[in-house]
Amino acid sequence: MTIRNEYKSQAVVLAMYCTVLSLCLCFISNSMGQSPDSTVQVLTTPSLSSPPQGTESYLPKTAEPRLVLVDSKNLSKKSSPNNLDLRQLWNELRANNPQLIAARESYLAAKAIVPQIAAPDNPQVGLIWSGMPVGSAAALGTAGTNPAGQSGYSFAQPFKFPGKKSLAADIADKSAEALQAQNDNLYLQLGSQLATLYYGTLAAQKQLKVLSDTVIRTELIKNIAKARYSSHAAAYVEYLNAQVAQSSAESDKFNLERQLIVAYKNINALIGRDPREKLMLSGNVNTAIGKVPSLIELESYAESSHPILKSSILQLDAAKKGVTLAKAAYLPDFQVIATSYTPRGPMTSNNGALYYQFEFDIVIPLYFFTKERYGVEQAMRNQAAAEATDVSTKQQIILGVGSAFATYEQAKKYAEFLKERQVPQADAAYRVAITQYANNGQGFTDLLTAQTQLRTLEIQLALAESNLLQAQAALFASAGKDPIE
Repeated sequence: MTIRNEYKSQAVVLAMYCTVLSLCLCFISNSMGQSPDSTVQVLTTPSLSSPPQGTESYLPKTAEPRLVLVDSKNLSKKSSPNNLDLRQLWNELRANNPQLIAARESYLAAKAIVPQIAAPDNPQVGLIWSGMPVGSAAALGTAGTNPAGQSGYSFAQPFKFPGKKSLAADIADKSAEALQAQNDNLYLQLGSQLATLYYGTLAAQKQLKVLSDTVIRTELIKNIAKARYSSHAAAYVEYLNAQVAQSSAESDKFNLERQLIVAYKNINALIGRDPREKLMLSGNVNTAIGKVPSLIELESYAESSHPILKSSILQLDAAKKGVTLAKAAYLPDFQVIATSYTPRGPMTSNNGALYYQFEFDIVIPLYFFTKERYGVEQAMRNQAAAEATDVSTKQQIILGVGSAFATYEQAKKYAEFLKERQVPQADAAYRVAITQYANNGQGFTDLLTAQTQLRTLEIQLALAESNLLQAQAALFASAGKDPIE
């Protein structure tokens, strides 16, 4: 009778091990067969076959539904207007970012200066009287009285030497266009910053999914250890170690969710929204990795089209025209005055003669051209500074493209190394370890180590792919290209 009971208990334990092993292999194959998605799913335990009667269930219990702050597949994208991809975020940034709005307004304000400079100088209109009527209280006795006094009206119009106005307006226009080129560079930098935040947030969502998978893996390991302990085939410390590993993964999930809250607020602030507004991101990191031109092509594009270089060239052109304008200060300006005198008026004795007067004035530089000479020297030194700045800017742009390209190549090689070699190897090691432990109970430490390494490498892969896309956006921005293509 005792031998029969022992056989029966051994058969039950054996059935338990077989069921656990099949569940482990099924979970591993499902987790490896699914294509990675940047959105986070709310994971629930799949429906499993019922354990044998009279034995304790060692399968993962269905967790209570818990709200998370990230996107999940059970939410319809069409039902949420805040479920945005990178291109939609980019469009909102261009329309609503306060920095870009301020830059556009500054450019329009600079353009409004041009017609003001090109406009003619304002004329002067005056009223003239050459004497007060005799006995007038305003004559202060006999002073200022003139029996033949007359009233007059004058009109004065100053003129700049031909070419001065148009040259000054051209300089103002070049300066405004240089400001617009700087605004274009700000546009690229904000796009690169947005891409960095976006891909970093997607990486955090991917990490959250990895941690969710880790919780389920450790739950399986924990329940295998619990089943073995119940049959006196394993030490209780194995169950406790598995429980500690699971708690560590859950703690990392909580910390990551808090980081996601901050990331969403930063993205909202960057695109001009209220930071408290709800936001969900959609997108796939793998599909965003595109082909990058060669270093020579990027350097050539940067030399011809980078906004900073355009701004530098415009500023240099304005400095050259400034020298021409400073030399034009040696040329005189003019003024024309037309005056009409009449014998009839409120301030005259009404006995004068009607006549007209025309005056032509020349405004010449005096004091031995001191202001003009130093003005030319100032303009020439500004031109020399602009030339040196232009050379330095070209060097910095080429250096920045080369540095960004090297960073991109390094990030690309590291991401490929993790994806093609390390992660598959860690997954294979985990499969072997969990199969071995489920069959004969050996290698528990190796199983925990393999599970930890797999979790670490999966997180590193998510970060590496995010860093690769961030480096790609920074590379495009450094070359003057749209960082979101």
